[in-house]
Amino acid sequence: MSTASIFDSRYSWFRLFVTLAIAAVGNVGMWAIVTIMPGVEAEYGVTRADTSLPYTLAMVGYGVGTLLIGRAVDRFGVVLSLWVAAFSSLLGFGASVLSPNIMVFALWHLPIGFGAGACFAPLMADISHWFAKRRGIAVGIVASGNYFAGAIWPVVLSGVLVSQGWRAVYLVLAVAVPLVMVPLSFLLRARVPEEATHQAERASRENARRASFSPRTLQLLLMVAGIACCVAMSMPQVHIVSLCADLGYGPAVGAEMLSLMLVGGIASRLFSGYIADRLGAVRTILIGSGLQGIALLLYLPFDGLASLYVVSFVFGLSQGGIVPSYALIVREYLPAREAGARVGVVIMATIAGMALGGWMSGFIYDLSGSYRLAFINGIAWNLLNVAILGLIYLRSRDDTMRLAAA
Repeated sequence: MSTASIFDSRYSWFRLFVTLAIAAVGNVGMWAIVTIMPGVEAEYGVTRADTSLPYTLAMVGYGVGTLLIGRAVDRFGVVLSLWVAAFSSLLGFGASVLSPNIMVFALWHLPIGFGAGACFAPLMADISHWFAKRRGIAVGIVASGNYFAGAIWPVVLSGVLVSQGWRAVYLVLAVAVPLVMVPLSFLLRARVPEEATHQAERASRENARRASFSPRTLQLLLMVAGIACCVAMSMPQVHIVSLCADLGYGPAVGAEMLSLMLVGGIASRLFSGYIADRLGAVRTILIGSGLQGIALLLYLPFDGLASLYVVSFVFGLSQGGIVPSYALIVREYLPAREAGARVGVVIMATIAGMALGGWMSGFIYDLSGSYRLAFINGIAWNLLNVAILGLIYLRSRDDTMRLAAA
């Protein structure tokens, strides 16, 4: 495959949709615990903060997987990395069903999260090498696989959850994830030609010179901003099912609401990728983060069934494109050869924010007896995110941060 034909080619689009299919399956490890939280809480007889611990440890594993698998993709390619991820998911889901208590159950979410982590940032970094003009929309499509997993699997497995319980759900996932990921991974064996990588390196160095922050400073600021935005983001995503159970609507309604939220997130990621190709990633994040703060505010006065459906969908529409835009900034302003590792570090920070926010919201609930203060806490973290991205925008010489064709 020649260098001239590598970017935005027919093969690039084929690879993109294979990658999306893998992401839509592999990322289920991030969402499975959210759907079964009420059942786990009831079976083990623990507090809301304790029930949130498996999610927190899944996010820790997700972050470690994002970083380590990202480095592995840079060095060994994506196929071997996906095999490791598939085995990790099989181990975590399979062993979880034998857990005698909440602590053991929570610990097995480390390999579940590790496997899922290979199916987000490393796949975004990989697909970014195959696109130039349409890089924003390509990364957005791959990132939407995370939300496809959250939107599809709770609905598909809801019958199993109701009739046979959460352990049966985890057994199904232990089989389904590797059964899909391993065969599809063989379709991603092609590697980007060396000359195309050199072109991307030259483009990233030129972009770095145009930015008023050093690469190290920019990466650090993006990490802090990522933590802040995802502490805010985690409140509805992690606790919407439990919130609905508390209000008397039941966990099944909460699962539907989560799916609706993530459908909105899919639309947001696709549209944000389109916008990022035109306005730049920093502006895209600022728009999304501002809308996310407004959506969080709407949860405070509205707790009726219909209004919660609407607000959850609005929340999904507002925040879906934020995290992929971090990957776009990193990809354009830091060395292309280190894309997997560099994107992994920043995305790991966003995952740390999700883990911290998921636990923090449960802790605040246990202290206050409601989620009101938890939503206010999320709004405060969202303001920090807006402040940091606003600083980056104002200090950048190229204030639009447009993505240059590699």
